[in-house]
Amino acid sequence: MCTCTMVLAPWNLCISSRCPPTPPKLHLWDTCERSPMTAPPTADLLDPEAIQRLRELDPSGDNKLLERVVAAFSSSLERLLPDLARARATTELDLAAIRHVSHTLKSSSASLGAMALSARCADIEAQAREGRAEGLNEQVDAMLQDIQQVRAALAALL
Repeated sequence: MCTCTMVLAPWNLCISSRCPPTPPKLHLWDTCERSPMTAPPTADLLDPEAIQRLRELDPSGDNKLLERVVAAFSSSLERLLPDLARARATTELDLAAIRHVSHTLKSSSASLGAMALSARCADIEAQAREGRAEGLNEQVDAMLQDIQQVRAALAALL
C-alpha cells in the first residue's frame, strides 16, 4: 500500500521514489491503485498549530527543535512502554504504574499536538487513579495503537 504524500492531484499519480515499483500498466490512464487520495497521515493525528508553534520557536531550523522534541518523545516511549508491559503482566493490574505512564504520556503527546492520544491518556490516568480496573486493558490497548499511529505521523513529518 502506498503511504507517500507525493501525489499529483487530481490524477492520484504516485511520484515518490519511496513507493515500491508497480508493474507497468497497459493504459496511460491507470494510476496508483495502492492508495486512494487521502490527507497526509499527520492531518488527523497531530494538531498542525502545535507543530507550527514548535517550528516558530526555531524558525531557521538550525537548532533542530522539532527533531529534538520528537526524539525526546520517542526516548520517553522506550522507557515507559516496558513499564506499562510489566504493569499489565501481573494477575492484578498495577494501577499506580499505569497511572504514572499515562500521566507522563498525556503531557508529552500534547506538546507534540497528538491531542487524541493525550485525551486517551488522561482518561486512562483518571480511571487508574480511581482504582477502576474494569475495561482498562482495552483502553491501554487502544492507547498503544494510538501511539503507533502517532509515531508513524511523526516519522512522516520529519
